[in-house]
Amino acid sequence: MIRTLPTSKTYNWAFKSYVILYFTFLFAPLLVTCVLAFNNSQFPSLPWQGFTVEWFTADLPTRVGIFHDQINLDSIWVSFRVAFFVTLLSMAAGTCAAFLFEQEDFRFKQLLYFLMLAPLVIPGVILGISILLLSNTLGTYFETNWNIDVELFRPGFWLVVLGQFSFIATLVTLVVSARLRKFDRTLEEAALNLGANRFEVIWHITLKFLRPAIIGAGAVAFLMSFENFNTTLFLVGYEATLPVNLYLQVRDGSTPVINAISFLMIIGTSLVALTNLYFSRKSE
Repeated sequence: MIRTLPTSKTYNWAFKSYVILYFTFLFAPLLVTCVLAFNNSQFPSLPWQGFTVEWFTADLPTRVGIFHDQINLDSIWVSFRVAFFVTLLSMAAGTCAAFLFEQEDFRFKQLLYFLMLAPLVIPGVILGISILLLSNTLGTYFETNWNIDVELFRPGFWLVVLGQFSFIATLVTLVVSARLRKFDRTLEEAALNLGANRFEVIWHITLKFLRPAIIGAGAVAFLMSFENFNTTLFLVGYEATLPVNLYLQVRDGSTPVINAISFLMIIGTSLVALTNLYFSRKSE
């Protein structure tokens, strides 16, 4: 509908109701989780028993806060390390793939582009099982025929990194490609004519133009890796990531410490998003 045209009261009422319901549905669960992180109860749910910060700071025999819960702290550190390496690999591979598909012509380009998109449409559970079966097969082959124990093929840290990288790199490629399509290649030609070499052109002109997209894609890649569960569940070893660890706690019964962790993750995610938005706008 054209905004300059008059609208009926029914339309205005329906539009406002939709907006309210949409954002209520979106943020109400997060708000409840944040509130219950300060609930003075042994259970991560209602009823409300009073305000407390002990689920963050306590170090008591009957109540251990997140800042003293070594198991959860270790899982946060594992998730951070996984997300760090996944982000680095995805940014490097995704940026190179964007250059490949946007600026080069070669045989079977469309087929390879379709194959690149496949990890995004394949369910994460299927992806995790497939990578696990492949790694077990390769590990068994090397151990049986060459008597070599390849740690990379075992469920563990690096297999989780490779599993998440397999689909997060595709997302980075799409984000960088969308920015690269808007790039004026005559700027590269002008720089080459003025005596710059190919590396200098890419570094000082093309990558500078792509910087907002690369930063944004890196932030999204980090958050996606940090919170990934379905693929990671099949590839994790004895070092559980935070989502897997939270799942095990919820399954076996937990305390409001999971609400405290969720509260910290919501705050952290919001800060990353705001920081990314600030630097992206500053780079433009």
